[in-house]
Amino acid sequence: MYSFPPLAAGIGALHTVVTGLITLLTPLLGTGSAAGAIIVLTIAIRLILTPFGFAQVRAEQHRLRLAPQVRDLKRRYQHNRQKLQQEITKLYTTAGTSPLAGCLPTLAKAPVFTVVYGLFLTDDIHGRPNDLLEAPLAGVPLGLRFADAAGTPDMMIFALLIILLGVVAWASVRLATAAQAASPDMPGGAVVRYLPYATMLIAGIVPLAAGLYLLTTTAWTAMERALFRRFLTGSVMVKTTRP
Repeated sequence: MYSFPPLAAGIGALHTVVTGLITLLTPLLGTGSAAGAIIVLTIAIRLILTPFGFAQVRAEQHRLRLAPQVRDLKRRYQHNRQKLQQEITKLYTTAGTSPLAGCLPTLAKAPVFTVVYGLFLTDDIHGRPNDLLEAPLAGVPLGLRFADAAGTPDMMIFALLIILLGVVAWASVRLATAAQAASPDMPGGAVVRYLPYATMLIAGIVPLAAGLYLLTTTAWTAMERALFRRFLTGSVMVKTTRP
């Protein structure tokens, strides 16, 4: 998949950026400069994608606000699915949003995340070894996987990574609790709610570099969504209390 020309070009461009970051960070971080470059790159990408994250949370808030009315419509038109769909569409249109509003930002971000993951999963870039995977983090090569580290001291860094991912997942689940309670009939709600814990399994499969990226981006997501929800909830409260 990563040999597809547009993806390969994107991966090559990111590799150039990371190489430059490593050069800049080496005087500060020494052998940890590659890991630092991954974190800096991840934060930079997430900052660029901030508008999409805000759009996702805003769509979620619209969905939660309309959830009671949607439940009423489902009870009223439970035997007429066509009419139900029409009324739900009308409700969202009147509110100035769409049931698919939260999906579009996700789709827009998908190509970016695919390229970033490709940087950490590809052994060769433009016919040359991906030297990023040979760089160390606490003495452990960033290209090492959990299965290869099993039974060795290197496994400790994977254990720490998985524990930190579990903490971030726990925080994400707590943030999602309010949304699930406000919209209990949301399809797949229970599955989506606990989906963050899947990152712990992914970290046990991908190289350490990808796991470090995963930890950084999921922690950013949890923080970002918490801030956006607080901002949007505050804005709604101001609007509803204003005379």
